[in-house]
Amino acid sequence: MLVYILGVALFALGICVSVALHEAGHMVAAKSFGMKVRRYFVGFGPTVFSFRRGETEYGLKWIPLGGFCDIAGMTALDEVKPDEAPRAMWRFRTWKRTVVLAAGSFTHFVLGFVVLYLMAVTMGLPNLADRPVINEVSDCVRSATTAEAWNDPTCGAGDPAPAKAAGLRPGDEVISVGGTPTDTWQDLLGAVQTATGPTQVEILRDGQPQTLTIDVARVTRPTGEGDTEQVGAIGASQAPMLPYGAVAALGGSAAFTGDLLVQTWERLLEFPEKIPAVVDAIFGGERDPETPVSVVGASRIGGEAVEQGLWEVFLLLLASLNFFVGIFNLLPLLPLDGGHIAVTWYERVRDWLRKLRGKAAGGPVDYSKLNAVTGVVILIGGAIVLLTVTADIVNPIRLIQP
Repeated sequence: MLVYILGVALFALGICVSVALHEAGHMVAAKSFGMKVRRYFVGFGPTVFSFRRGETEYGLKWIPLGGFCDIAGMTALDEVKPDEAPRAMWRFRTWKRTVVLAAGSFTHFVLGFVVLYLMAVTMGLPNLADRPVINEVSDCVRSATTAEAWNDPTCGAGDPAPAKAAGLRPGDEVISVGGTPTDTWQDLLGAVQTATGPTQVEILRDGQPQTLTIDVARVTRPTGEGDTEQVGAIGASQAPMLPYGAVAALGGSAAFTGDLLVQTWERLLEFPEKIPAVVDAIFGGERDPETPVSVVGASRIGGEAVEQGLWEVFLLLLASLNFFVGIFNLLPLLPLDGGHIAVTWYERVRDWLRKLRGKAAGGPVDYSKLNAVTGVVILIGGAIVLLTVTADIVNPIRLIQP
């Protein structure tokens, strides 16, 4: 239980650090363009401490949930002092305001990449591409007529060990079997199962191509329907995680980041249709592991991952959460940063059209006219947070079912 609590606390800390750095991204971008940053605080509520460096006040609040960056004149409705007016954010060019507004999400993407890079050089990245990389080489292969016997690793006298005898090693990537290219593990299985006797197998070992001759054994295995079949077998399992060196990890992490960003966007599009399942889970239905989770649920899963020693799950979840927050925050809805970006570009396009018609610029958008829309977004967002938090308390998603 203590390890679980530690895991929950670590994951919650990771979220707090991510959000604090999100606001730091806004601050750094704003300062780099010369905008006036009044305050940068981590957390909310009463102030624990603060100090002033230059024109900016930095501090820590008692409630460690997020933080804020106070940029003078983020909208034209913000009150600014006379000395702040020339450096008010709304006076700056459109592209500069866009960079400042997007800097928070960009920070989440960078954090996610850094987490994945650390995974790559320490424990590897998940083998999502189904690459035929060897994890373990078995001591033998043998025939069996039942599933129980087939899964029994015990070796008998005289049982062959084709892969081990040929010198296949963990980390080797099989690129062809008997001249048949094996781009995926499924390709490898298909080529091996139809092979028999001595077969040339091309591999990559430490990036260098080599050729092994593996004497593929023919074994009997159960089909799951009470029957059996004869197939080729060499005795090797697929690596679920792919290790990388320090340099190769840069490319591997970048590619994996791209894959996760695409998956995150797809999950975000599916988000509305998952809400009924969340409601059903609250009232006793089975919790679908594909349903959305709140910060509470993510922290609980992170705690379970640490308790089970699954640090790769912990880190992958933390990276995924950063990507989700980064993408979600760019949606063109107020009060999200994406909403402010949309308003900024609306002003730019509107003024361009007015210029074509010989008219003067229209000036900053009156945000008070958007209060109703903003209120609806906040109301819907609050309702979703309440639903997911409730579901994560009464019927949480678990890594290991009790």
